[in-house]
Amino acid sequence: MDSFVEQLKRGTEEEFTEESVWDGSAVNTTSSSLPAIYLPLLPRNLRHPTTRGRKATEFQETKKACLNYIQDALLQHQWQRAAEFMTNYLETLENTSAEKRMAAPEVIWRIGTEILCHHSKSSIEEFNYFAEQMKNLGVKRYLKVCLEHVFHLLCNGLIDEAYQNLSLAEGWRYGEQTTAQDKELKLIQAYKGLLDYYNWTKKRTAMLELDGNFADSVEQEMHSFFRQAAVNLREIIKIPGVWDPFVKSYVDLLEFYEDYDEVRQVLSEYAYNSKFPPNPNAHVYYYQFLKRQGESKKTLMSVLKILHEIVPSHELMLDICQLQKSKLQILQICFTPRLHSQEGKISDSEEICEETQLCPFESIWCFGFLHASLMFTRCL
Repeated sequence: MDSFVEQLKRGTEEEFTEESVWDGSAVNTTSSSLPAIYLPLLPRNLRHPTTRGRKATEFQETKKACLNYIQDALLQHQWQRAAEFMTNYLETLENTSAEKRMAAPEVIWRIGTEILCHHSKSSIEEFNYFAEQMKNLGVKRYLKVCLEHVFHLLCNGLIDEAYQNLSLAEGWRYGEQTTAQDKELKLIQAYKGLLDYYNWTKKRTAMLELDGNFADSVEQEMHSFFRQAAVNLREIIKIPGVWDPFVKSYVDLLEFYEDYDEVRQVLSEYAYNSKFPPNPNAHVYYYQFLKRQGESKKTLMSVLKILHEIVPSHELMLDICQLQKSKLQILQICFTPRLHSQEGKISDSEEICEETQLCPFESIWCFGFLHASLMFTRCL
């Protein structure tokens, strides 16, 4: 395990040494016994004699075989064996093929992270060093590596360190900001907002336990965390996607400060905006909010009806029993098959379904089979 990290340090130092030597006539390289040729107008891959072409091919074949050995060790959870092969695979960063040299940092990052997360002798210090090297090795992956580094810190309970890394990543810029970088940056800000929400909940608990001037000072700190969290969480949930943890945190913040109109707008948009992917939890959050607000049965039924179309077996379908007026109709819906007459007319059971605004027997089989005893208990 130590050799893996030491090899990474040594390889990084050699790479920077080779690139920094610039005397106008030659480049100092240790990878070839032949003298290197440097011409200012030639690209880097043409600075060496053409006799190295066959060696480069052998080099690529060797590293490909080494990668296969690493993958085999990972599949068998042989982390020490994978780390030993990894020390040799780091040389792929010196590949003469530009395409393979560009892809190498991604492979090293993915495999190295997997090894360090599972190796019995791995330490948080080694993982931090490896993550920092990966951030500097490829600027296009900087924000992705930062996120994975933050996740590892959070899994180890290092919340302050994770927040500090998110703050640094939030201020990172490189060249013109692309669409991909913009999305990754919003994700960085969203997780930073999630940690702000975590700090806000801690301050809220502390404020409830204190009195007087101490409570006032804690309330000011709490409100500061609220502003920071609200700004970042609000931005991420505007992007189409599944953002359940962020939505729940944002709703909790707004409800504490009694901004119910904003909560209603956020949850309605999250549940019914066609640009967002179908998400049963979005309808669950909206239904639970409306229930807390004491909305009418008709409004609650309309939300449950849409949830029923997405997940007919959801546990909230049992709430329909409490919202329906006629218990006999519920039993008929749940235990009467859907039948059609020879003339193609809809059967009586389906007419009952239309009256109660519920779907036919097949689509709510969960009532009759999964919750039969509970249905009889509630309805009889």
